[in-house]
Amino acid sequence: MEIQENQQESWSEAESTDSRSSRVGFSGPLVSNKQRNGRFKDDDGEMVEITLDVRDDSVSVQNIRGGDSETVFLASRLEKKPTSLSARLRQVSMELKRMTSFKTFDKVDRSKSGAARALQGFKFMTKTVGTDHEGWSQVENRFHQLALDGKLPKTRFSHCIGMNESKEFAGELFDALARRRGIAAASITKEELREFWEQITDQSFDSRLQTFFDMVDKNADGRITEEEVKEIIGLSASANKLSNLQERAEEYAALIMEELDPSNLGYIELYNLEMLLLQAPAQSAHITTDSRVLSQMLSDKLVPTKEHNPMKRAFRELTYFMEDNWKRIWIIALWFSICVALFTWKFVQYKHRAVFHIMGYCVTTAKGGAETLKFNMALILLPVCRNTITWLRSRTQLGMVVPFDDNINFHKVIALGIAIGVGLHAISHLTCDFPRLLHATDEEYEPMKQFFGDERPNNYWWFVKGTEGWTGVVIVVLMAIAFILAQPWFRRNRLKLPILLKKLTGFNAFWYSHHLFVIVYVLFIIHGYFLYLSKKWYNKTTWMYLAVPMILYGCERILRAFRSGYKSVRILKVAVYPGNVLALHVSKPQGFKYTSGQYIYVNCSDISPFEWHPFSITSAPGDEYISVHIRTLGDWTSQLKGIFAKACQPANDDQSGLLRADMLPAKPSLPRMPRLRIDGPYGAPAQDYKNYEVLLLVGLGIGATPLISILKDVLNNIKQQEDLEEGVIENGIKNNKKKPFATKRAYFYWVTREQGSFEWFKGVMNEVAENDKEGVIELHNYCTSVYEEGDARSALITMLQSIHHAKNGVDVVSETRVKTHFARPNWRNVYKHVALKHPDKRVGVFYCGTHGLVGELRKLSLDFSRKTGTKFDFHKENF
Repeated sequence: MEIQENQQESWSEAESTDSRSSRVGFSGPLVSNKQRNGRFKDDDGEMVEITLDVRDDSVSVQNIRGGDSETVFLASRLEKKPTSLSARLRQVSMELKRMTSFKTFDKVDRSKSGAARALQGFKFMTKTVGTDHEGWSQVENRFHQLALDGKLPKTRFSHCIGMNESKEFAGELFDALARRRGIAAASITKEELREFWEQITDQSFDSRLQTFFDMVDKNADGRITEEEVKEIIGLSASANKLSNLQERAEEYAALIMEELDPSNLGYIELYNLEMLLLQAPAQSAHITTDSRVLSQMLSDKLVPTKEHNPMKRAFRELTYFMEDNWKRIWIIALWFSICVALFTWKFVQYKHRAVFHIMGYCVTTAKGGAETLKFNMALILLPVCRNTITWLRSRTQLGMVVPFDDNINFHKVIALGIAIGVGLHAISHLTCDFPRLLHATDEEYEPMKQFFGDERPNNYWWFVKGTEGWTGVVIVVLMAIAFILAQPWFRRNRLKLPILLKKLTGFNAFWYSHHLFVIVYVLFIIHGYFLYLSKKWYNKTTWMYLAVPMILYGCERILRAFRSGYKSVRILKVAVYPGNVLALHVSKPQGFKYTSGQYIYVNCSDISPFEWHPFSITSAPGDEYISVHIRTLGDWTSQLKGIFAKACQPANDDQSGLLRADMLPAKPSLPRMPRLRIDGPYGAPAQDYKNYEVLLLVGLGIGATPLISILKDVLNNIKQQEDLEEGVIENGIKNNKKKPFATKRAYFYWVTREQGSFEWFKGVMNEVAENDKEGVIELHNYCTSVYEEGDARSALITMLQSIHHAKNGVDVVSETRVKTHFARPNWRNVYKHVALKHPDKRVGVFYCGTHGLVGELRKLSLDFSRKTGTKFDFHKENF
């Protein structure tokens, strides 16, 4: 860049550099009320003219012709407050020389959009506090609550300004603000707190940058040393719970100094940080005009419009609900209709029998409930026939109208129907029918002799001790146990119970109590055979209801036992990862075929020969092994991890995980590997991914497991396509008759709390980044322990991340080639991004994780499907 100015005066200055020059020439005394014109020539030979209005105590930029946003930024420096115009001109000259010689980064675009993004991305407060007058009101109220003798101690500063989770960081912020104001005391007045608050919430980029610089610059000399950088990295890593980064703080501090201090001065200055912070936002702001226009149009289209008419609003919501749940609705409606029909049939039948004159509507209610109970006891077995459901959803078109993915939910609905049936039947008999019969007159009892004998029962115990009585009571007790222990409060140990009672809950208690159904069904058949009011065999219909479902379920269990018997697998690799995750790689049994997204049941005989637990398959169908990742959340998984940990050794530096065992030969010093058996595979919602060209995969924590298998399958397909193309080129023929792979684009969003979680699938992430040259798979990792991009507590992490990824291609948080985002994703923006990229396409949205996010993702899928040309089909894993 060349800058030239000619005046009729005497003062001049020139500066140059070796490869790219920056010469400045000005002349003339500093007189008042004078305009000066400067002509600048940039590297492309284009002229830029700047007109200055020079007064005794001020300089203002009057006009700029040509140039770019950087020119405007540099010219604005002339309006700052050095002591003389020559000093200001000298400062601009140095800026130009620095900018033109700074080779590490591209030219900074200090445009409105870039600066706005940088400003937005450098917040010092959480959103919950705010930056307006209302925010100060909250701080002021907390000051009055926390102050001691009219002053706020430093130890309470974090609470006062809303940084409860980052007390150490807030302490450093306090020191920086106090240092700038010469405050040496460890407490401040309300007026000083107001000054602190105003600087903290100042929206100007320069103010926020200065504050951050002051935090790092502990000795206030205007320079940051490597030791100070190391200290603030450790502080930021601690605030964001990034233990790995904290351990490597010295290495990363050296990297920042190497990048920002190429002259080895031993320190960096404010402008170095400014360059680094502005560069990434400027680059991210480069969106094509068409994309911006489409994005704005889509945003306008998705603005929610409030319907003021309550009838129309209710009708619209009902329409949306029906559209989203029509499969579930017709199944539930059919089931409910059958239950009502059976109840009504028996109710009417017994209303016309002689027993009605004694027992009244009690007996009709009891018999109606019993009929629905028989139907539901038969039906409840079908949703848990896993092999049958997998075959139906994979080999038939019934999945178009039957929601097979909701089999467990339907199982629970039927269980509720059973509970209602048992209540109607048992309560009506015990509290109404039997007492009425005991108090009937001889004349009234006469028609009942054929059912209860010539001698009328003389007490209540007569009914209970009979076969019909005691079997019914035992059935109710066993059902109550199974029903209670199946509730999430007991199954997931959510209740704080005494230690003795706590041992009787949990998944094991749920699993064993559910298998009491064998006794229940035997007693149920006996109870249905020994009836008081039905003596002919063809009127005893309990066994008729149960015959087919019980035979089907029995065959299922026999098939599982037979299949798992010869599917004892060999352990190939074991790894224990941070976050209590156990990864198992086992041999693939002969003939074992599965689809990505499916799951298997795992049994470890060393823990229990009877317990089987489901886990998503994380390997791809093309892999020569089967892998699962198991998070230790319950008693069985904790025992499994403990057994395998004994057979593992600490991982080497070039291996992932905390403990590992890779195809260990038999060593007397190590315990033997436990024996594992697998059963499956079984169908799951995620296996339907092959029906979509575009995939949106969302996993929370360990919920990423079925989605990782899909990613690997897509990646393997990419490799196969490349090999096929090479084969076509070499041989000139195409021998592949396999059905074309439908998926053309996949977006993967993985949200996890802990940095260590990224080690679970580190190899997969790197493999995708290395082999996906066409950009078919777009990976997005989010670490929620790190404060959102822009919070001061993560600002240095963001800087370090940019430098390290640009230089080494590795992310400092995940330690993979995939760059990590901070905090939680904006899911509306995620959907908008996919809708813009794929107009008029059908996108399969597959989610696996906690239930809290289901509502939001489902609502967004419906919202975007109705208001854009892109259709989003939402699927959720259930087990």
